[in-house]
Amino acid sequence: MAQNKKLSLMEVVSMAVGTMIGASIFSIFGLGAKIAGHDLPEAFILSGIYAFVVAYSYAKLGGKIISNAGPIAFILKGLGDSIVAGALSILMWFTYVISIALFAKGFAGYLLPFINVATTPISVAIVEISVIAFFTALNFFGSKAVGKAEFYIVAIKISILLIFIVGGLFTIDFSMAKPVFDSKHVNGLLNASVIFFLSYMGFGLITNASENIDNPRKNVPRAIYISITFVMFIYVFISLVTIGNLPLPQIIKAQENALAIAAKPFLGNFGFILVTIGALFSISSALNATLFGGANIAYSLAKDGELPEFFERKVWFKSIEGLYITAGLGLFFALFFDLSAIASITSLVFTVIYIFVLISHLKLRKDYGGNPVLLYVNITILLAVFIALIKYQLNTNIGAFYASILTFAGAVFVEYLIRKISRRKMTQKRIKTYPDNK
Repeated sequence: MAQNKKLSLMEVVSMAVGTMIGASIFSIFGLGAKIAGHDLPEAFILSGIYAFVVAYSYAKLGGKIISNAGPIAFILKGLGDSIVAGALSILMWFTYVISIALFAKGFAGYLLPFINVATTPISVAIVEISVIAFFTALNFFGSKAVGKAEFYIVAIKISILLIFIVGGLFTIDFSMAKPVFDSKHVNGLLNASVIFFLSYMGFGLITNASENIDNPRKNVPRAIYISITFVMFIYVFISLVTIGNLPLPQIIKAQENALAIAAKPFLGNFGFILVTIGALFSISSALNATLFGGANIAYSLAKDGELPEFFERKVWFKSIEGLYITAGLGLFFALFFDLSAIASITSLVFTVIYIFVLISHLKLRKDYGGNPVLLYVNITILLAVFIALIKYQLNTNIGAFYASILTFAGAVFVEYLIRKISRRKMTQKRIKTYPDNK
């Protein structure tokens, strides 16, 4: 039957690439230029290295622990059921919530200049409320057409970015893209790299679909490494073309729609329109997928401790309140936090989940493979990324720091209440495993 058709390697890679080269590259590119300056391509390379650090464990475990719960399945297998595992499942759902806020801000940043409306707090808020409300309503009533259209949206988006790259390479001034490595710029490079870490986080979607992938033992690791490599290539060339064609002050000034402005020098007004349309399609697609799919699954896991056997994108299982909670919290963060704060909170929460995945891998390495020395090195790198993110928040936005603390404390508290009231436990019964020694 059609619904039993497994995803091929190329289909999985396309899915992951489409997710990674999504709203974040359009939404936070200008922010990255403001932080990293001329070292923007190097920041993308460094954040890509962080992604490979995490990918090592995802690839080792994802091909042998088959579950659409993804990283939570790894943590459950390695650390067992506990308040920590439950709190991490809540945090995974929360990453989708914050992503919705990031996408709403990105959509407003590209739409308002495109329709010649002044970017003010009120106009931005109106767009954020409208776009989240639209996709929430679409989800409530269901829309198969939107889901089917996503493949074509991804194809359009990548085609536009390739036109941007090829066109920009002909006019690039490499002296403008020359990196600077004094102490001030290196500090900016490091800060941008931890913020851009979230631009690679879509590769985790591969493990969240492992039950539906053909030959997951081989194709999950391959898809992870191929998708990260391809995306790093795209990111580095986009940043190289941008800073090589547009003076840095102009990129920073056009922070909300930097890529559209960057297309003007070599593609003219056509480039501005093309990239803007690509951004709006991309962000719409990401917001749709996040609200319909990712948050749907994650909310069910956080609430019930188990993924249902069968689900449709348009059905919020037995928890219709999850739609409103997810959308409402996403809107809250969009309205009351700036782009820098949202990006740093998202990266911080993801990094904590990744650290626990690596710790779980360390405990599971004898059964599922993995070099202990490399795992200790990788954990150390991620701990350094975590500390750098905390330091960045303390130095740039103390509100984001307090919001992060409340997020972690809130996840633990909510998990404690759920266990106290419902006595639920995180289940492993649908996790299929293929240890090396069996």
